[in-house]
Order: sequence, then C-alpha cells, then structure tokens
Amino acid sequence: VECLGACTNAPMIQMNDDYYECLTPKTTIELLEACKEGKPPVMGKWGSLPMNGQVSCEGPLGKTSLLSEPEPPKVEEGRFKDGKVDPASVKAHMAY
Repeated sequence: VECLGACTNAPMIQMNDDYYECLTPKTTIELLEACKEGKPPVMGKWGSLPMNGQVSCEGPLGKTSLLSEPEPPKVEEGRFKDGKVDPASVKAHMAY
C-alpha cells in the first residue's frame, strides 16, 4: 500500500477515489455501514470531510503557527555575484 499523505488526519482509509479521515473504531463501522446502504457521507468542496466534524486538518484552536509568511533566509551580499557555486565551499559553509 502506498502512502496516502494523511498523517495529520490519521487514522484514515481510502475507498475507491474517496478518503475518510480522523476515524475512530466507531466512525469506521458507521462509515462502512453507510456505504453498505449506498449512503456514503456527503463530500465537501475538496472531497470527503474528516469524520470528526472538522473541515480541515487544523486543530480546535485553528491555526496556531505560521500565521504570517516567514522571512526568507539572509544571503550575504555579493556571495553569488558571478552566478557560480563551488560545492566544496557550500559543504564547508554548512559544516559538513
């Protein structure tokens, strides 16, 4: 089985093209029973909704980090002025 890329909302399952996330033993049984009856949960704008009522992978407090765009790292002025990079100097700079 390949990675389904849903670590944040695990445990989850994929049935055909649909993903069901944030499952518990109880909601897994409810999901399977609903699918057996031909009444799978309604899909949201981006596909299946997490089975715990969340609408995204954000926690109950909403976004708590990366509230603004991070600043890019500072690069020494003129460090790459001629457009060439020597791999050995990069290793030395990064303490390899």
